[in-house]
Amino acid sequence: MLNIRGMTRYAALLRGIAPSNPNMTNDKLRAVFDGLGFAKVTSVLASGNIVFGADEQDTALLETRIQEALQTELGIGGATIVRSHAELRALLDIDPFPGLTHGRSTYLIATFLRDGAQSDPGKLPAPESAGARIVGYDPAARALLAVVDNSEPGKASKFMALLERTYGTDITTRSWLTVQRIVTKLES
Repeated sequence: MLNIRGMTRYAALLRGIAPSNPNMTNDKLRAVFDGLGFAKVTSVLASGNIVFGADEQDTALLETRIQEALQTELGIGGATIVRSHAELRALLDIDPFPGLTHGRSTYLIATFLRDGAQSDPGKLPAPESAGARIVGYDPAARALLAVVDNSEPGKASKFMALLERTYGTDITTRSWLTVQRIVTKLES
C-alpha cells in the first residue's frame, strides 16, 4: 500500500539499535512513532526498522523529528535515516546484484547515507582488502551497494569501519534481505 488517505509510506532505518537494550525494543520504538502521530506504524525485524505513514514530504524534517523524539524519550542517539517506499521499491527494481545470492559467507548490503554524510557519495571508497566489492551507488535511494566476503572473521567489520571513516556516522547498513523485507512490509 503506497498511500493511506494522502499519506506517504516511509521506512525509518535506525542506527545503533541493540534489541537486548530495554529501551530499544520494537514496542518502545513503535510507541515513539505512534506518539509523533504517524499512521500504520510497524516494525521489521528487531534491528531498528520502522515503517509508517506520514503526511510530511520532507524526509530531512522527518529524520530530525524522529531522532529528537528517540533521544528525548528513550535516550537513543544514533542516526535516523528515512526513505520513502518509492525510493526503496526503485532500488529493488534496478536489481543491483544480478546473479548474486546473499548467504552466510557472502553478504549483499546497502549502506544508506543521510544527507549530512561527510564525503561525496559519488566518490566511492576503495575497499582495503579483497573482502569487499563495491557494486555502485544509487543516488535516488542514497545507498552504497556492496558485496562483503564474510567467510573470514573480521572482514565485514573492516569494511564497515572503512565506510564509517569515509562517510562518518550519518550512515546505516542493511542486508539486501532486510531491504527486501522492509519493502514487503511497506506494501502490505
